[in-house]
Amino acid sequence: MTSRLSSTRKGKSLFRYEADRLPVAIFVAFFVADLVVFATVSAWPLVIAWSFLSVGPKMLICSWNHHHQHVPFFNSGLCNRLMEVIFGLQTGATSNVWVLHHNMGHHDNYLDQTKDESAWRAPDGRVMPAHEYTFKLALSGYSCAFRKSEDHPEIRRVLVVMAALHIALLAGLLAINAFNALMIFVIPMVLSYLMTCRHTYDHHAGCSEENEYAASNNIMHRWYNILTGNLGYHTAHHLRPGLHWSKLPAFHATIADRIPAENFRAPGLPMDLLPAR
Repeated sequence: MTSRLSSTRKGKSLFRYEADRLPVAIFVAFFVADLVVFATVSAWPLVIAWSFLSVGPKMLICSWNHHHQHVPFFNSGLCNRLMEVIFGLQTGATSNVWVLHHNMGHHDNYLDQTKDESAWRAPDGRVMPAHEYTFKLALSGYSCAFRKSEDHPEIRRVLVVMAALHIALLAGLLAINAFNALMIFVIPMVLSYLMTCRHTYDHHAGCSEENEYAASNNIMHRWYNILTGNLGYHTAHHLRPGLHWSKLPAFHATIADRIPAENFRAPGLPMDLLPAR
């Protein structure tokens, strides 16, 4: 009887996991701040300063958009779509783009570089340099997602409708105040989208193409994982992509001894400047 009551309460909760409450509050507050600056600040130096200061946080938010695409934050479909409006205007990745390209593509094929939608090995067999990989993935991301949606009409419908909505919203913002829209939304979106692509390279480039425990790089840096929602537990994430981000450390602990030492790495700058433990 107790378990049934507990299940009912969970079913009525807005959030699927309580751990998502604080991150979502932060992302919404950040989005509100964007809107306030857009609507009230006319001094161009201040707008540029906000744009510069906001790029770093929005790049971190990309990781949480990734988590949401794997395990949506809300039990309500409407709330998930509204969250994706915010994520899209912060990170440049709109609804279902990474569901198709990343979840249904990269996660299924990351051990086969001839099929991987995020392949780091070029067709001629060489390991692509980071800049080539980043721009190739960025340029092909949306078109690849659309092609893969052909067999998933409902996912395609959401993809197309939400992409059209984002285009309309950006057009409206640009019509109201082109400079503020460009600095506060468009440029950070593009940079965040590029960083999302770049980060996938760091996770996999040069890793094993045969052993799933050696096919991803892992980052155990404390603040990196706090700020990215445990994205550093990347082998665990690939073994169980449907596992909520808050549960990755516990699962990682059960497989850590199978991960080769060379698949653990530091986060790089600027994260290296923060305490590792």
